[in-house]
Amino acid sequence: MAVEHDWVPQSVDVSVPSAARMYDYLLGGAHNFAVDRELGDKIETVMPHARSAARVNRKFLGRAVRFMMDQGIRQFIDIGSGIPTVSNVHDVAQAEHPECKVVYVDRDPVAVAHSELILYGNDRAGIVHADLRDPDSILRSAEVRRLIDFEQPVGLLMLLLLHWVPDEDDPWKLVRHYRDAVPSGSYLAISHFTLDDVPDYVRLAAEAVNKSGGDKLQNRPKAQVAEMFGDFELAEPGLVRFGEWRPSGPGDISDDPETNTFAYAGVGRKP
Repeated sequence: MAVEHDWVPQSVDVSVPSAARMYDYLLGGAHNFAVDRELGDKIETVMPHARSAARVNRKFLGRAVRFMMDQGIRQFIDIGSGIPTVSNVHDVAQAEHPECKVVYVDRDPVAVAHSELILYGNDRAGIVHADLRDPDSILRSAEVRRLIDFEQPVGLLMLLLLHWVPDEDDPWKLVRHYRDAVPSGSYLAISHFTLDDVPDYVRLAAEAVNKSGGDKLQNRPKAQVAEMFGDFELAEPGLVRFGEWRPSGPGDISDDPETNTFAYAGVGRKP
């Protein structure tokens, strides 16, 4: 078992589950610990389509990035990017437009360490070790200054992230700080967990997460998620369930209709 942790930064507490590592596990990744897998398995016990739901969010990421590129966006900041897996932002963007620049941001040391390995040699992508709740440390970081030109529109992504921020930390104010930092013509993509009209097993899965000892999952209704976009103009079809945002084929949604409903997703443009 000691070999399992050879790649782990010394600062990581392997006894506490991490949202980033649990998401990595559900997507079939290898950078997670027993405590993350235990929580993931517990969630799957009450929510059998949990892996499919993780895939649905990943598919939304790809569609959002391609949509932004269709609008001329060539630089992205992915906050709460997690552990790199398939179809990362730079994979999607640079495959179509190699000149695209991407900055990833995450507070999880494992996500940061693995991102550094994945991005080695890619001078158009970088990683910042920081928390969403410290906007200045992100926006003034060396990698953001190196790669992002705030005179040009920026694509911001905050996917399955803001529901980990409690109300007392005012996620609406935090998102406004990032919205204010980017110029007109920029885009913001958000996906956010909700318990609006979901089956009981989603509620049980949320309870399992909140009893795990890690971050607490915040349920927010549609109106509160919509408020995070501020005056950004939502692209069609607006703020919808994440499997319903511009699906391009069967792979973009889950075979289980209910699995497509437990998060809202939308993309907005700054006037």
